[in-house]
Amino acid sequence: MANTDPKKTWEPKFGRSELRDADFTSISGRPLRPLYTADDLAGLDGDDVLGFPGEYPYTRGVHPSMYRGKLWTMRQFSGMGTAEQTNARYKFLLEKGQTGLSVAFDNPTLYGRDSDHALSVGEVGKTGVAVDTLADMERLFDGIPLGRVSTSMTINAPAAWIFAMFLANAEKQGAPFAGLRGTLQNDILKEYIAQKEWIFPPLPHLRLITDLMAFCAGHVPQWNTISVSGYHIREAGSTAAQELAFTLADGFEYVERAVAAGMDVDDFAPRLSFFFNAHMDFFEEIAKMRAARRIWARRLKDKYKAKSPRSWLCRFHVQTAGCSLTAQQPELNIVRTALEALSGVLGGCQSLHTNSMDEALALPSEKAVEIALRTQQIIAHESGVPHVIDPLGGSYYVEKLTAELEEEAERIFHKIDELGGVVPAIEQGFFQREITRAAYEYQMALFRKRKVIVGVNDFRNAEETLEIPILEIDESVERDQVRALHEVKARRDNGAVRRSLAALTKAAATPENLMPRLLDCARVYATLGETSDALTVAFGEYMEKPIF
Repeated sequence: MANTDPKKTWEPKFGRSELRDADFTSISGRPLRPLYTADDLAGLDGDDVLGFPGEYPYTRGVHPSMYRGKLWTMRQFSGMGTAEQTNARYKFLLEKGQTGLSVAFDNPTLYGRDSDHALSVGEVGKTGVAVDTLADMERLFDGIPLGRVSTSMTINAPAAWIFAMFLANAEKQGAPFAGLRGTLQNDILKEYIAQKEWIFPPLPHLRLITDLMAFCAGHVPQWNTISVSGYHIREAGSTAAQELAFTLADGFEYVERAVAAGMDVDDFAPRLSFFFNAHMDFFEEIAKMRAARRIWARRLKDKYKAKSPRSWLCRFHVQTAGCSLTAQQPELNIVRTALEALSGVLGGCQSLHTNSMDEALALPSEKAVEIALRTQQIIAHESGVPHVIDPLGGSYYVEKLTAELEEEAERIFHKIDELGGVVPAIEQGFFQREITRAAYEYQMALFRKRKVIVGVNDFRNAEETLEIPILEIDESVERDQVRALHEVKARRDNGAVRRSLAALTKAAATPENLMPRLLDCARVYATLGETSDALTVAFGEYMEKPIF
């Protein structure tokens, strides 16, 4: 009988073709077939796998109408220099059409140190805004009504006391806690895994997170208490599957810690959100985001017995890949960012940040950040992409890739379980070694030109000249910030500060929820560093074991 299978007829023709000398794998090193067909969809097209938007298992999106109902929030991550400078940038972006704020803090703030700390010298205001006290938070949001704008804050180790300052400022504005909307990154596990900004050992940090989750469930119900972050895991060099699995494993750990602390899963799970990287491999990124929704929904429903469908939703912010930006031919970063942003939208994100072309060189200039924001607006209003929900759903390639990433993530979850869970796996260096291996393999592929970065290891210009203006943070920023800090210390009620810090240290040695104590400290203008020190007395400091 003659062969009537079109694929089998085509395969010999393909086999006789001359192929380019290229590495036909994804950016993560995943082998890719030359063609995907209906055969690859076997078992992947049922309602329990694919389903419909806004319905379990949410592969196709968390809302029934997706972008036909509401576009994603355009939330440009921004912070530099002093609170006044960053406030001016926020107002500039809001004027240009940004629909949500996202605060970038400088390195001393991220480590819980004041601007006048010896280790802060040379770093104040350089990679974000410096926030030492409630006074800085007041200036940061001056003229911006916190009760009417959604605010995201990328802060982790000192997240609870930075949030206390935010709440104290909202009080002074007259904004009720119950009406505040936004997200706190507050993901300490990924710090141990990838970003390396911590203060205490893991368990005290996890206690602070569950305290904040419980406090917000009762007092700030619209706030997303954690943005479980894969972004920094990917920036450190992980593969897409590692980013997916490590991030969701961290999320499961937070769920288990909160349940162990006595919380009902449906009281806090709806306020957990996620933060993913949109890298350069277009389809792999889309599949990763679709797989994340499916895995999270199944685990929350089946393992953690969440009853509310809102607890099953994997809602996430996406940022385009900072590690994909190049200092060489920086204008090309506009193209990279556009492709990555498009993958985030096709992947079904709820909010999006687009990187600026100059961020491999400096904090973004106003011109560069406006182009980055306009990139989102072009996708939203000119491309036609938001008109159809999950337009790549049913694609032979995308559905197969989604399933493969889900399967690989499940294998990684099993390995983490064998090691005793996320915290023991961190302490044994599992995550760190896996990321290091993946980063090394990708770097070797670049070295051998099996992977190409245009302008870096191929298609280079004979002479690289920097022709774009960049933003520079003047050294006067640090002097001004330190002077302002000392002025706050001179005029505040220092007796009240000492009493609030002593009460915090005492409470940290008990099971008491620490958020009210942290609010007390913020209200009397205790500094970020003073609050860190008060908690360190009870919790100690963490030193990572070397990983080889």
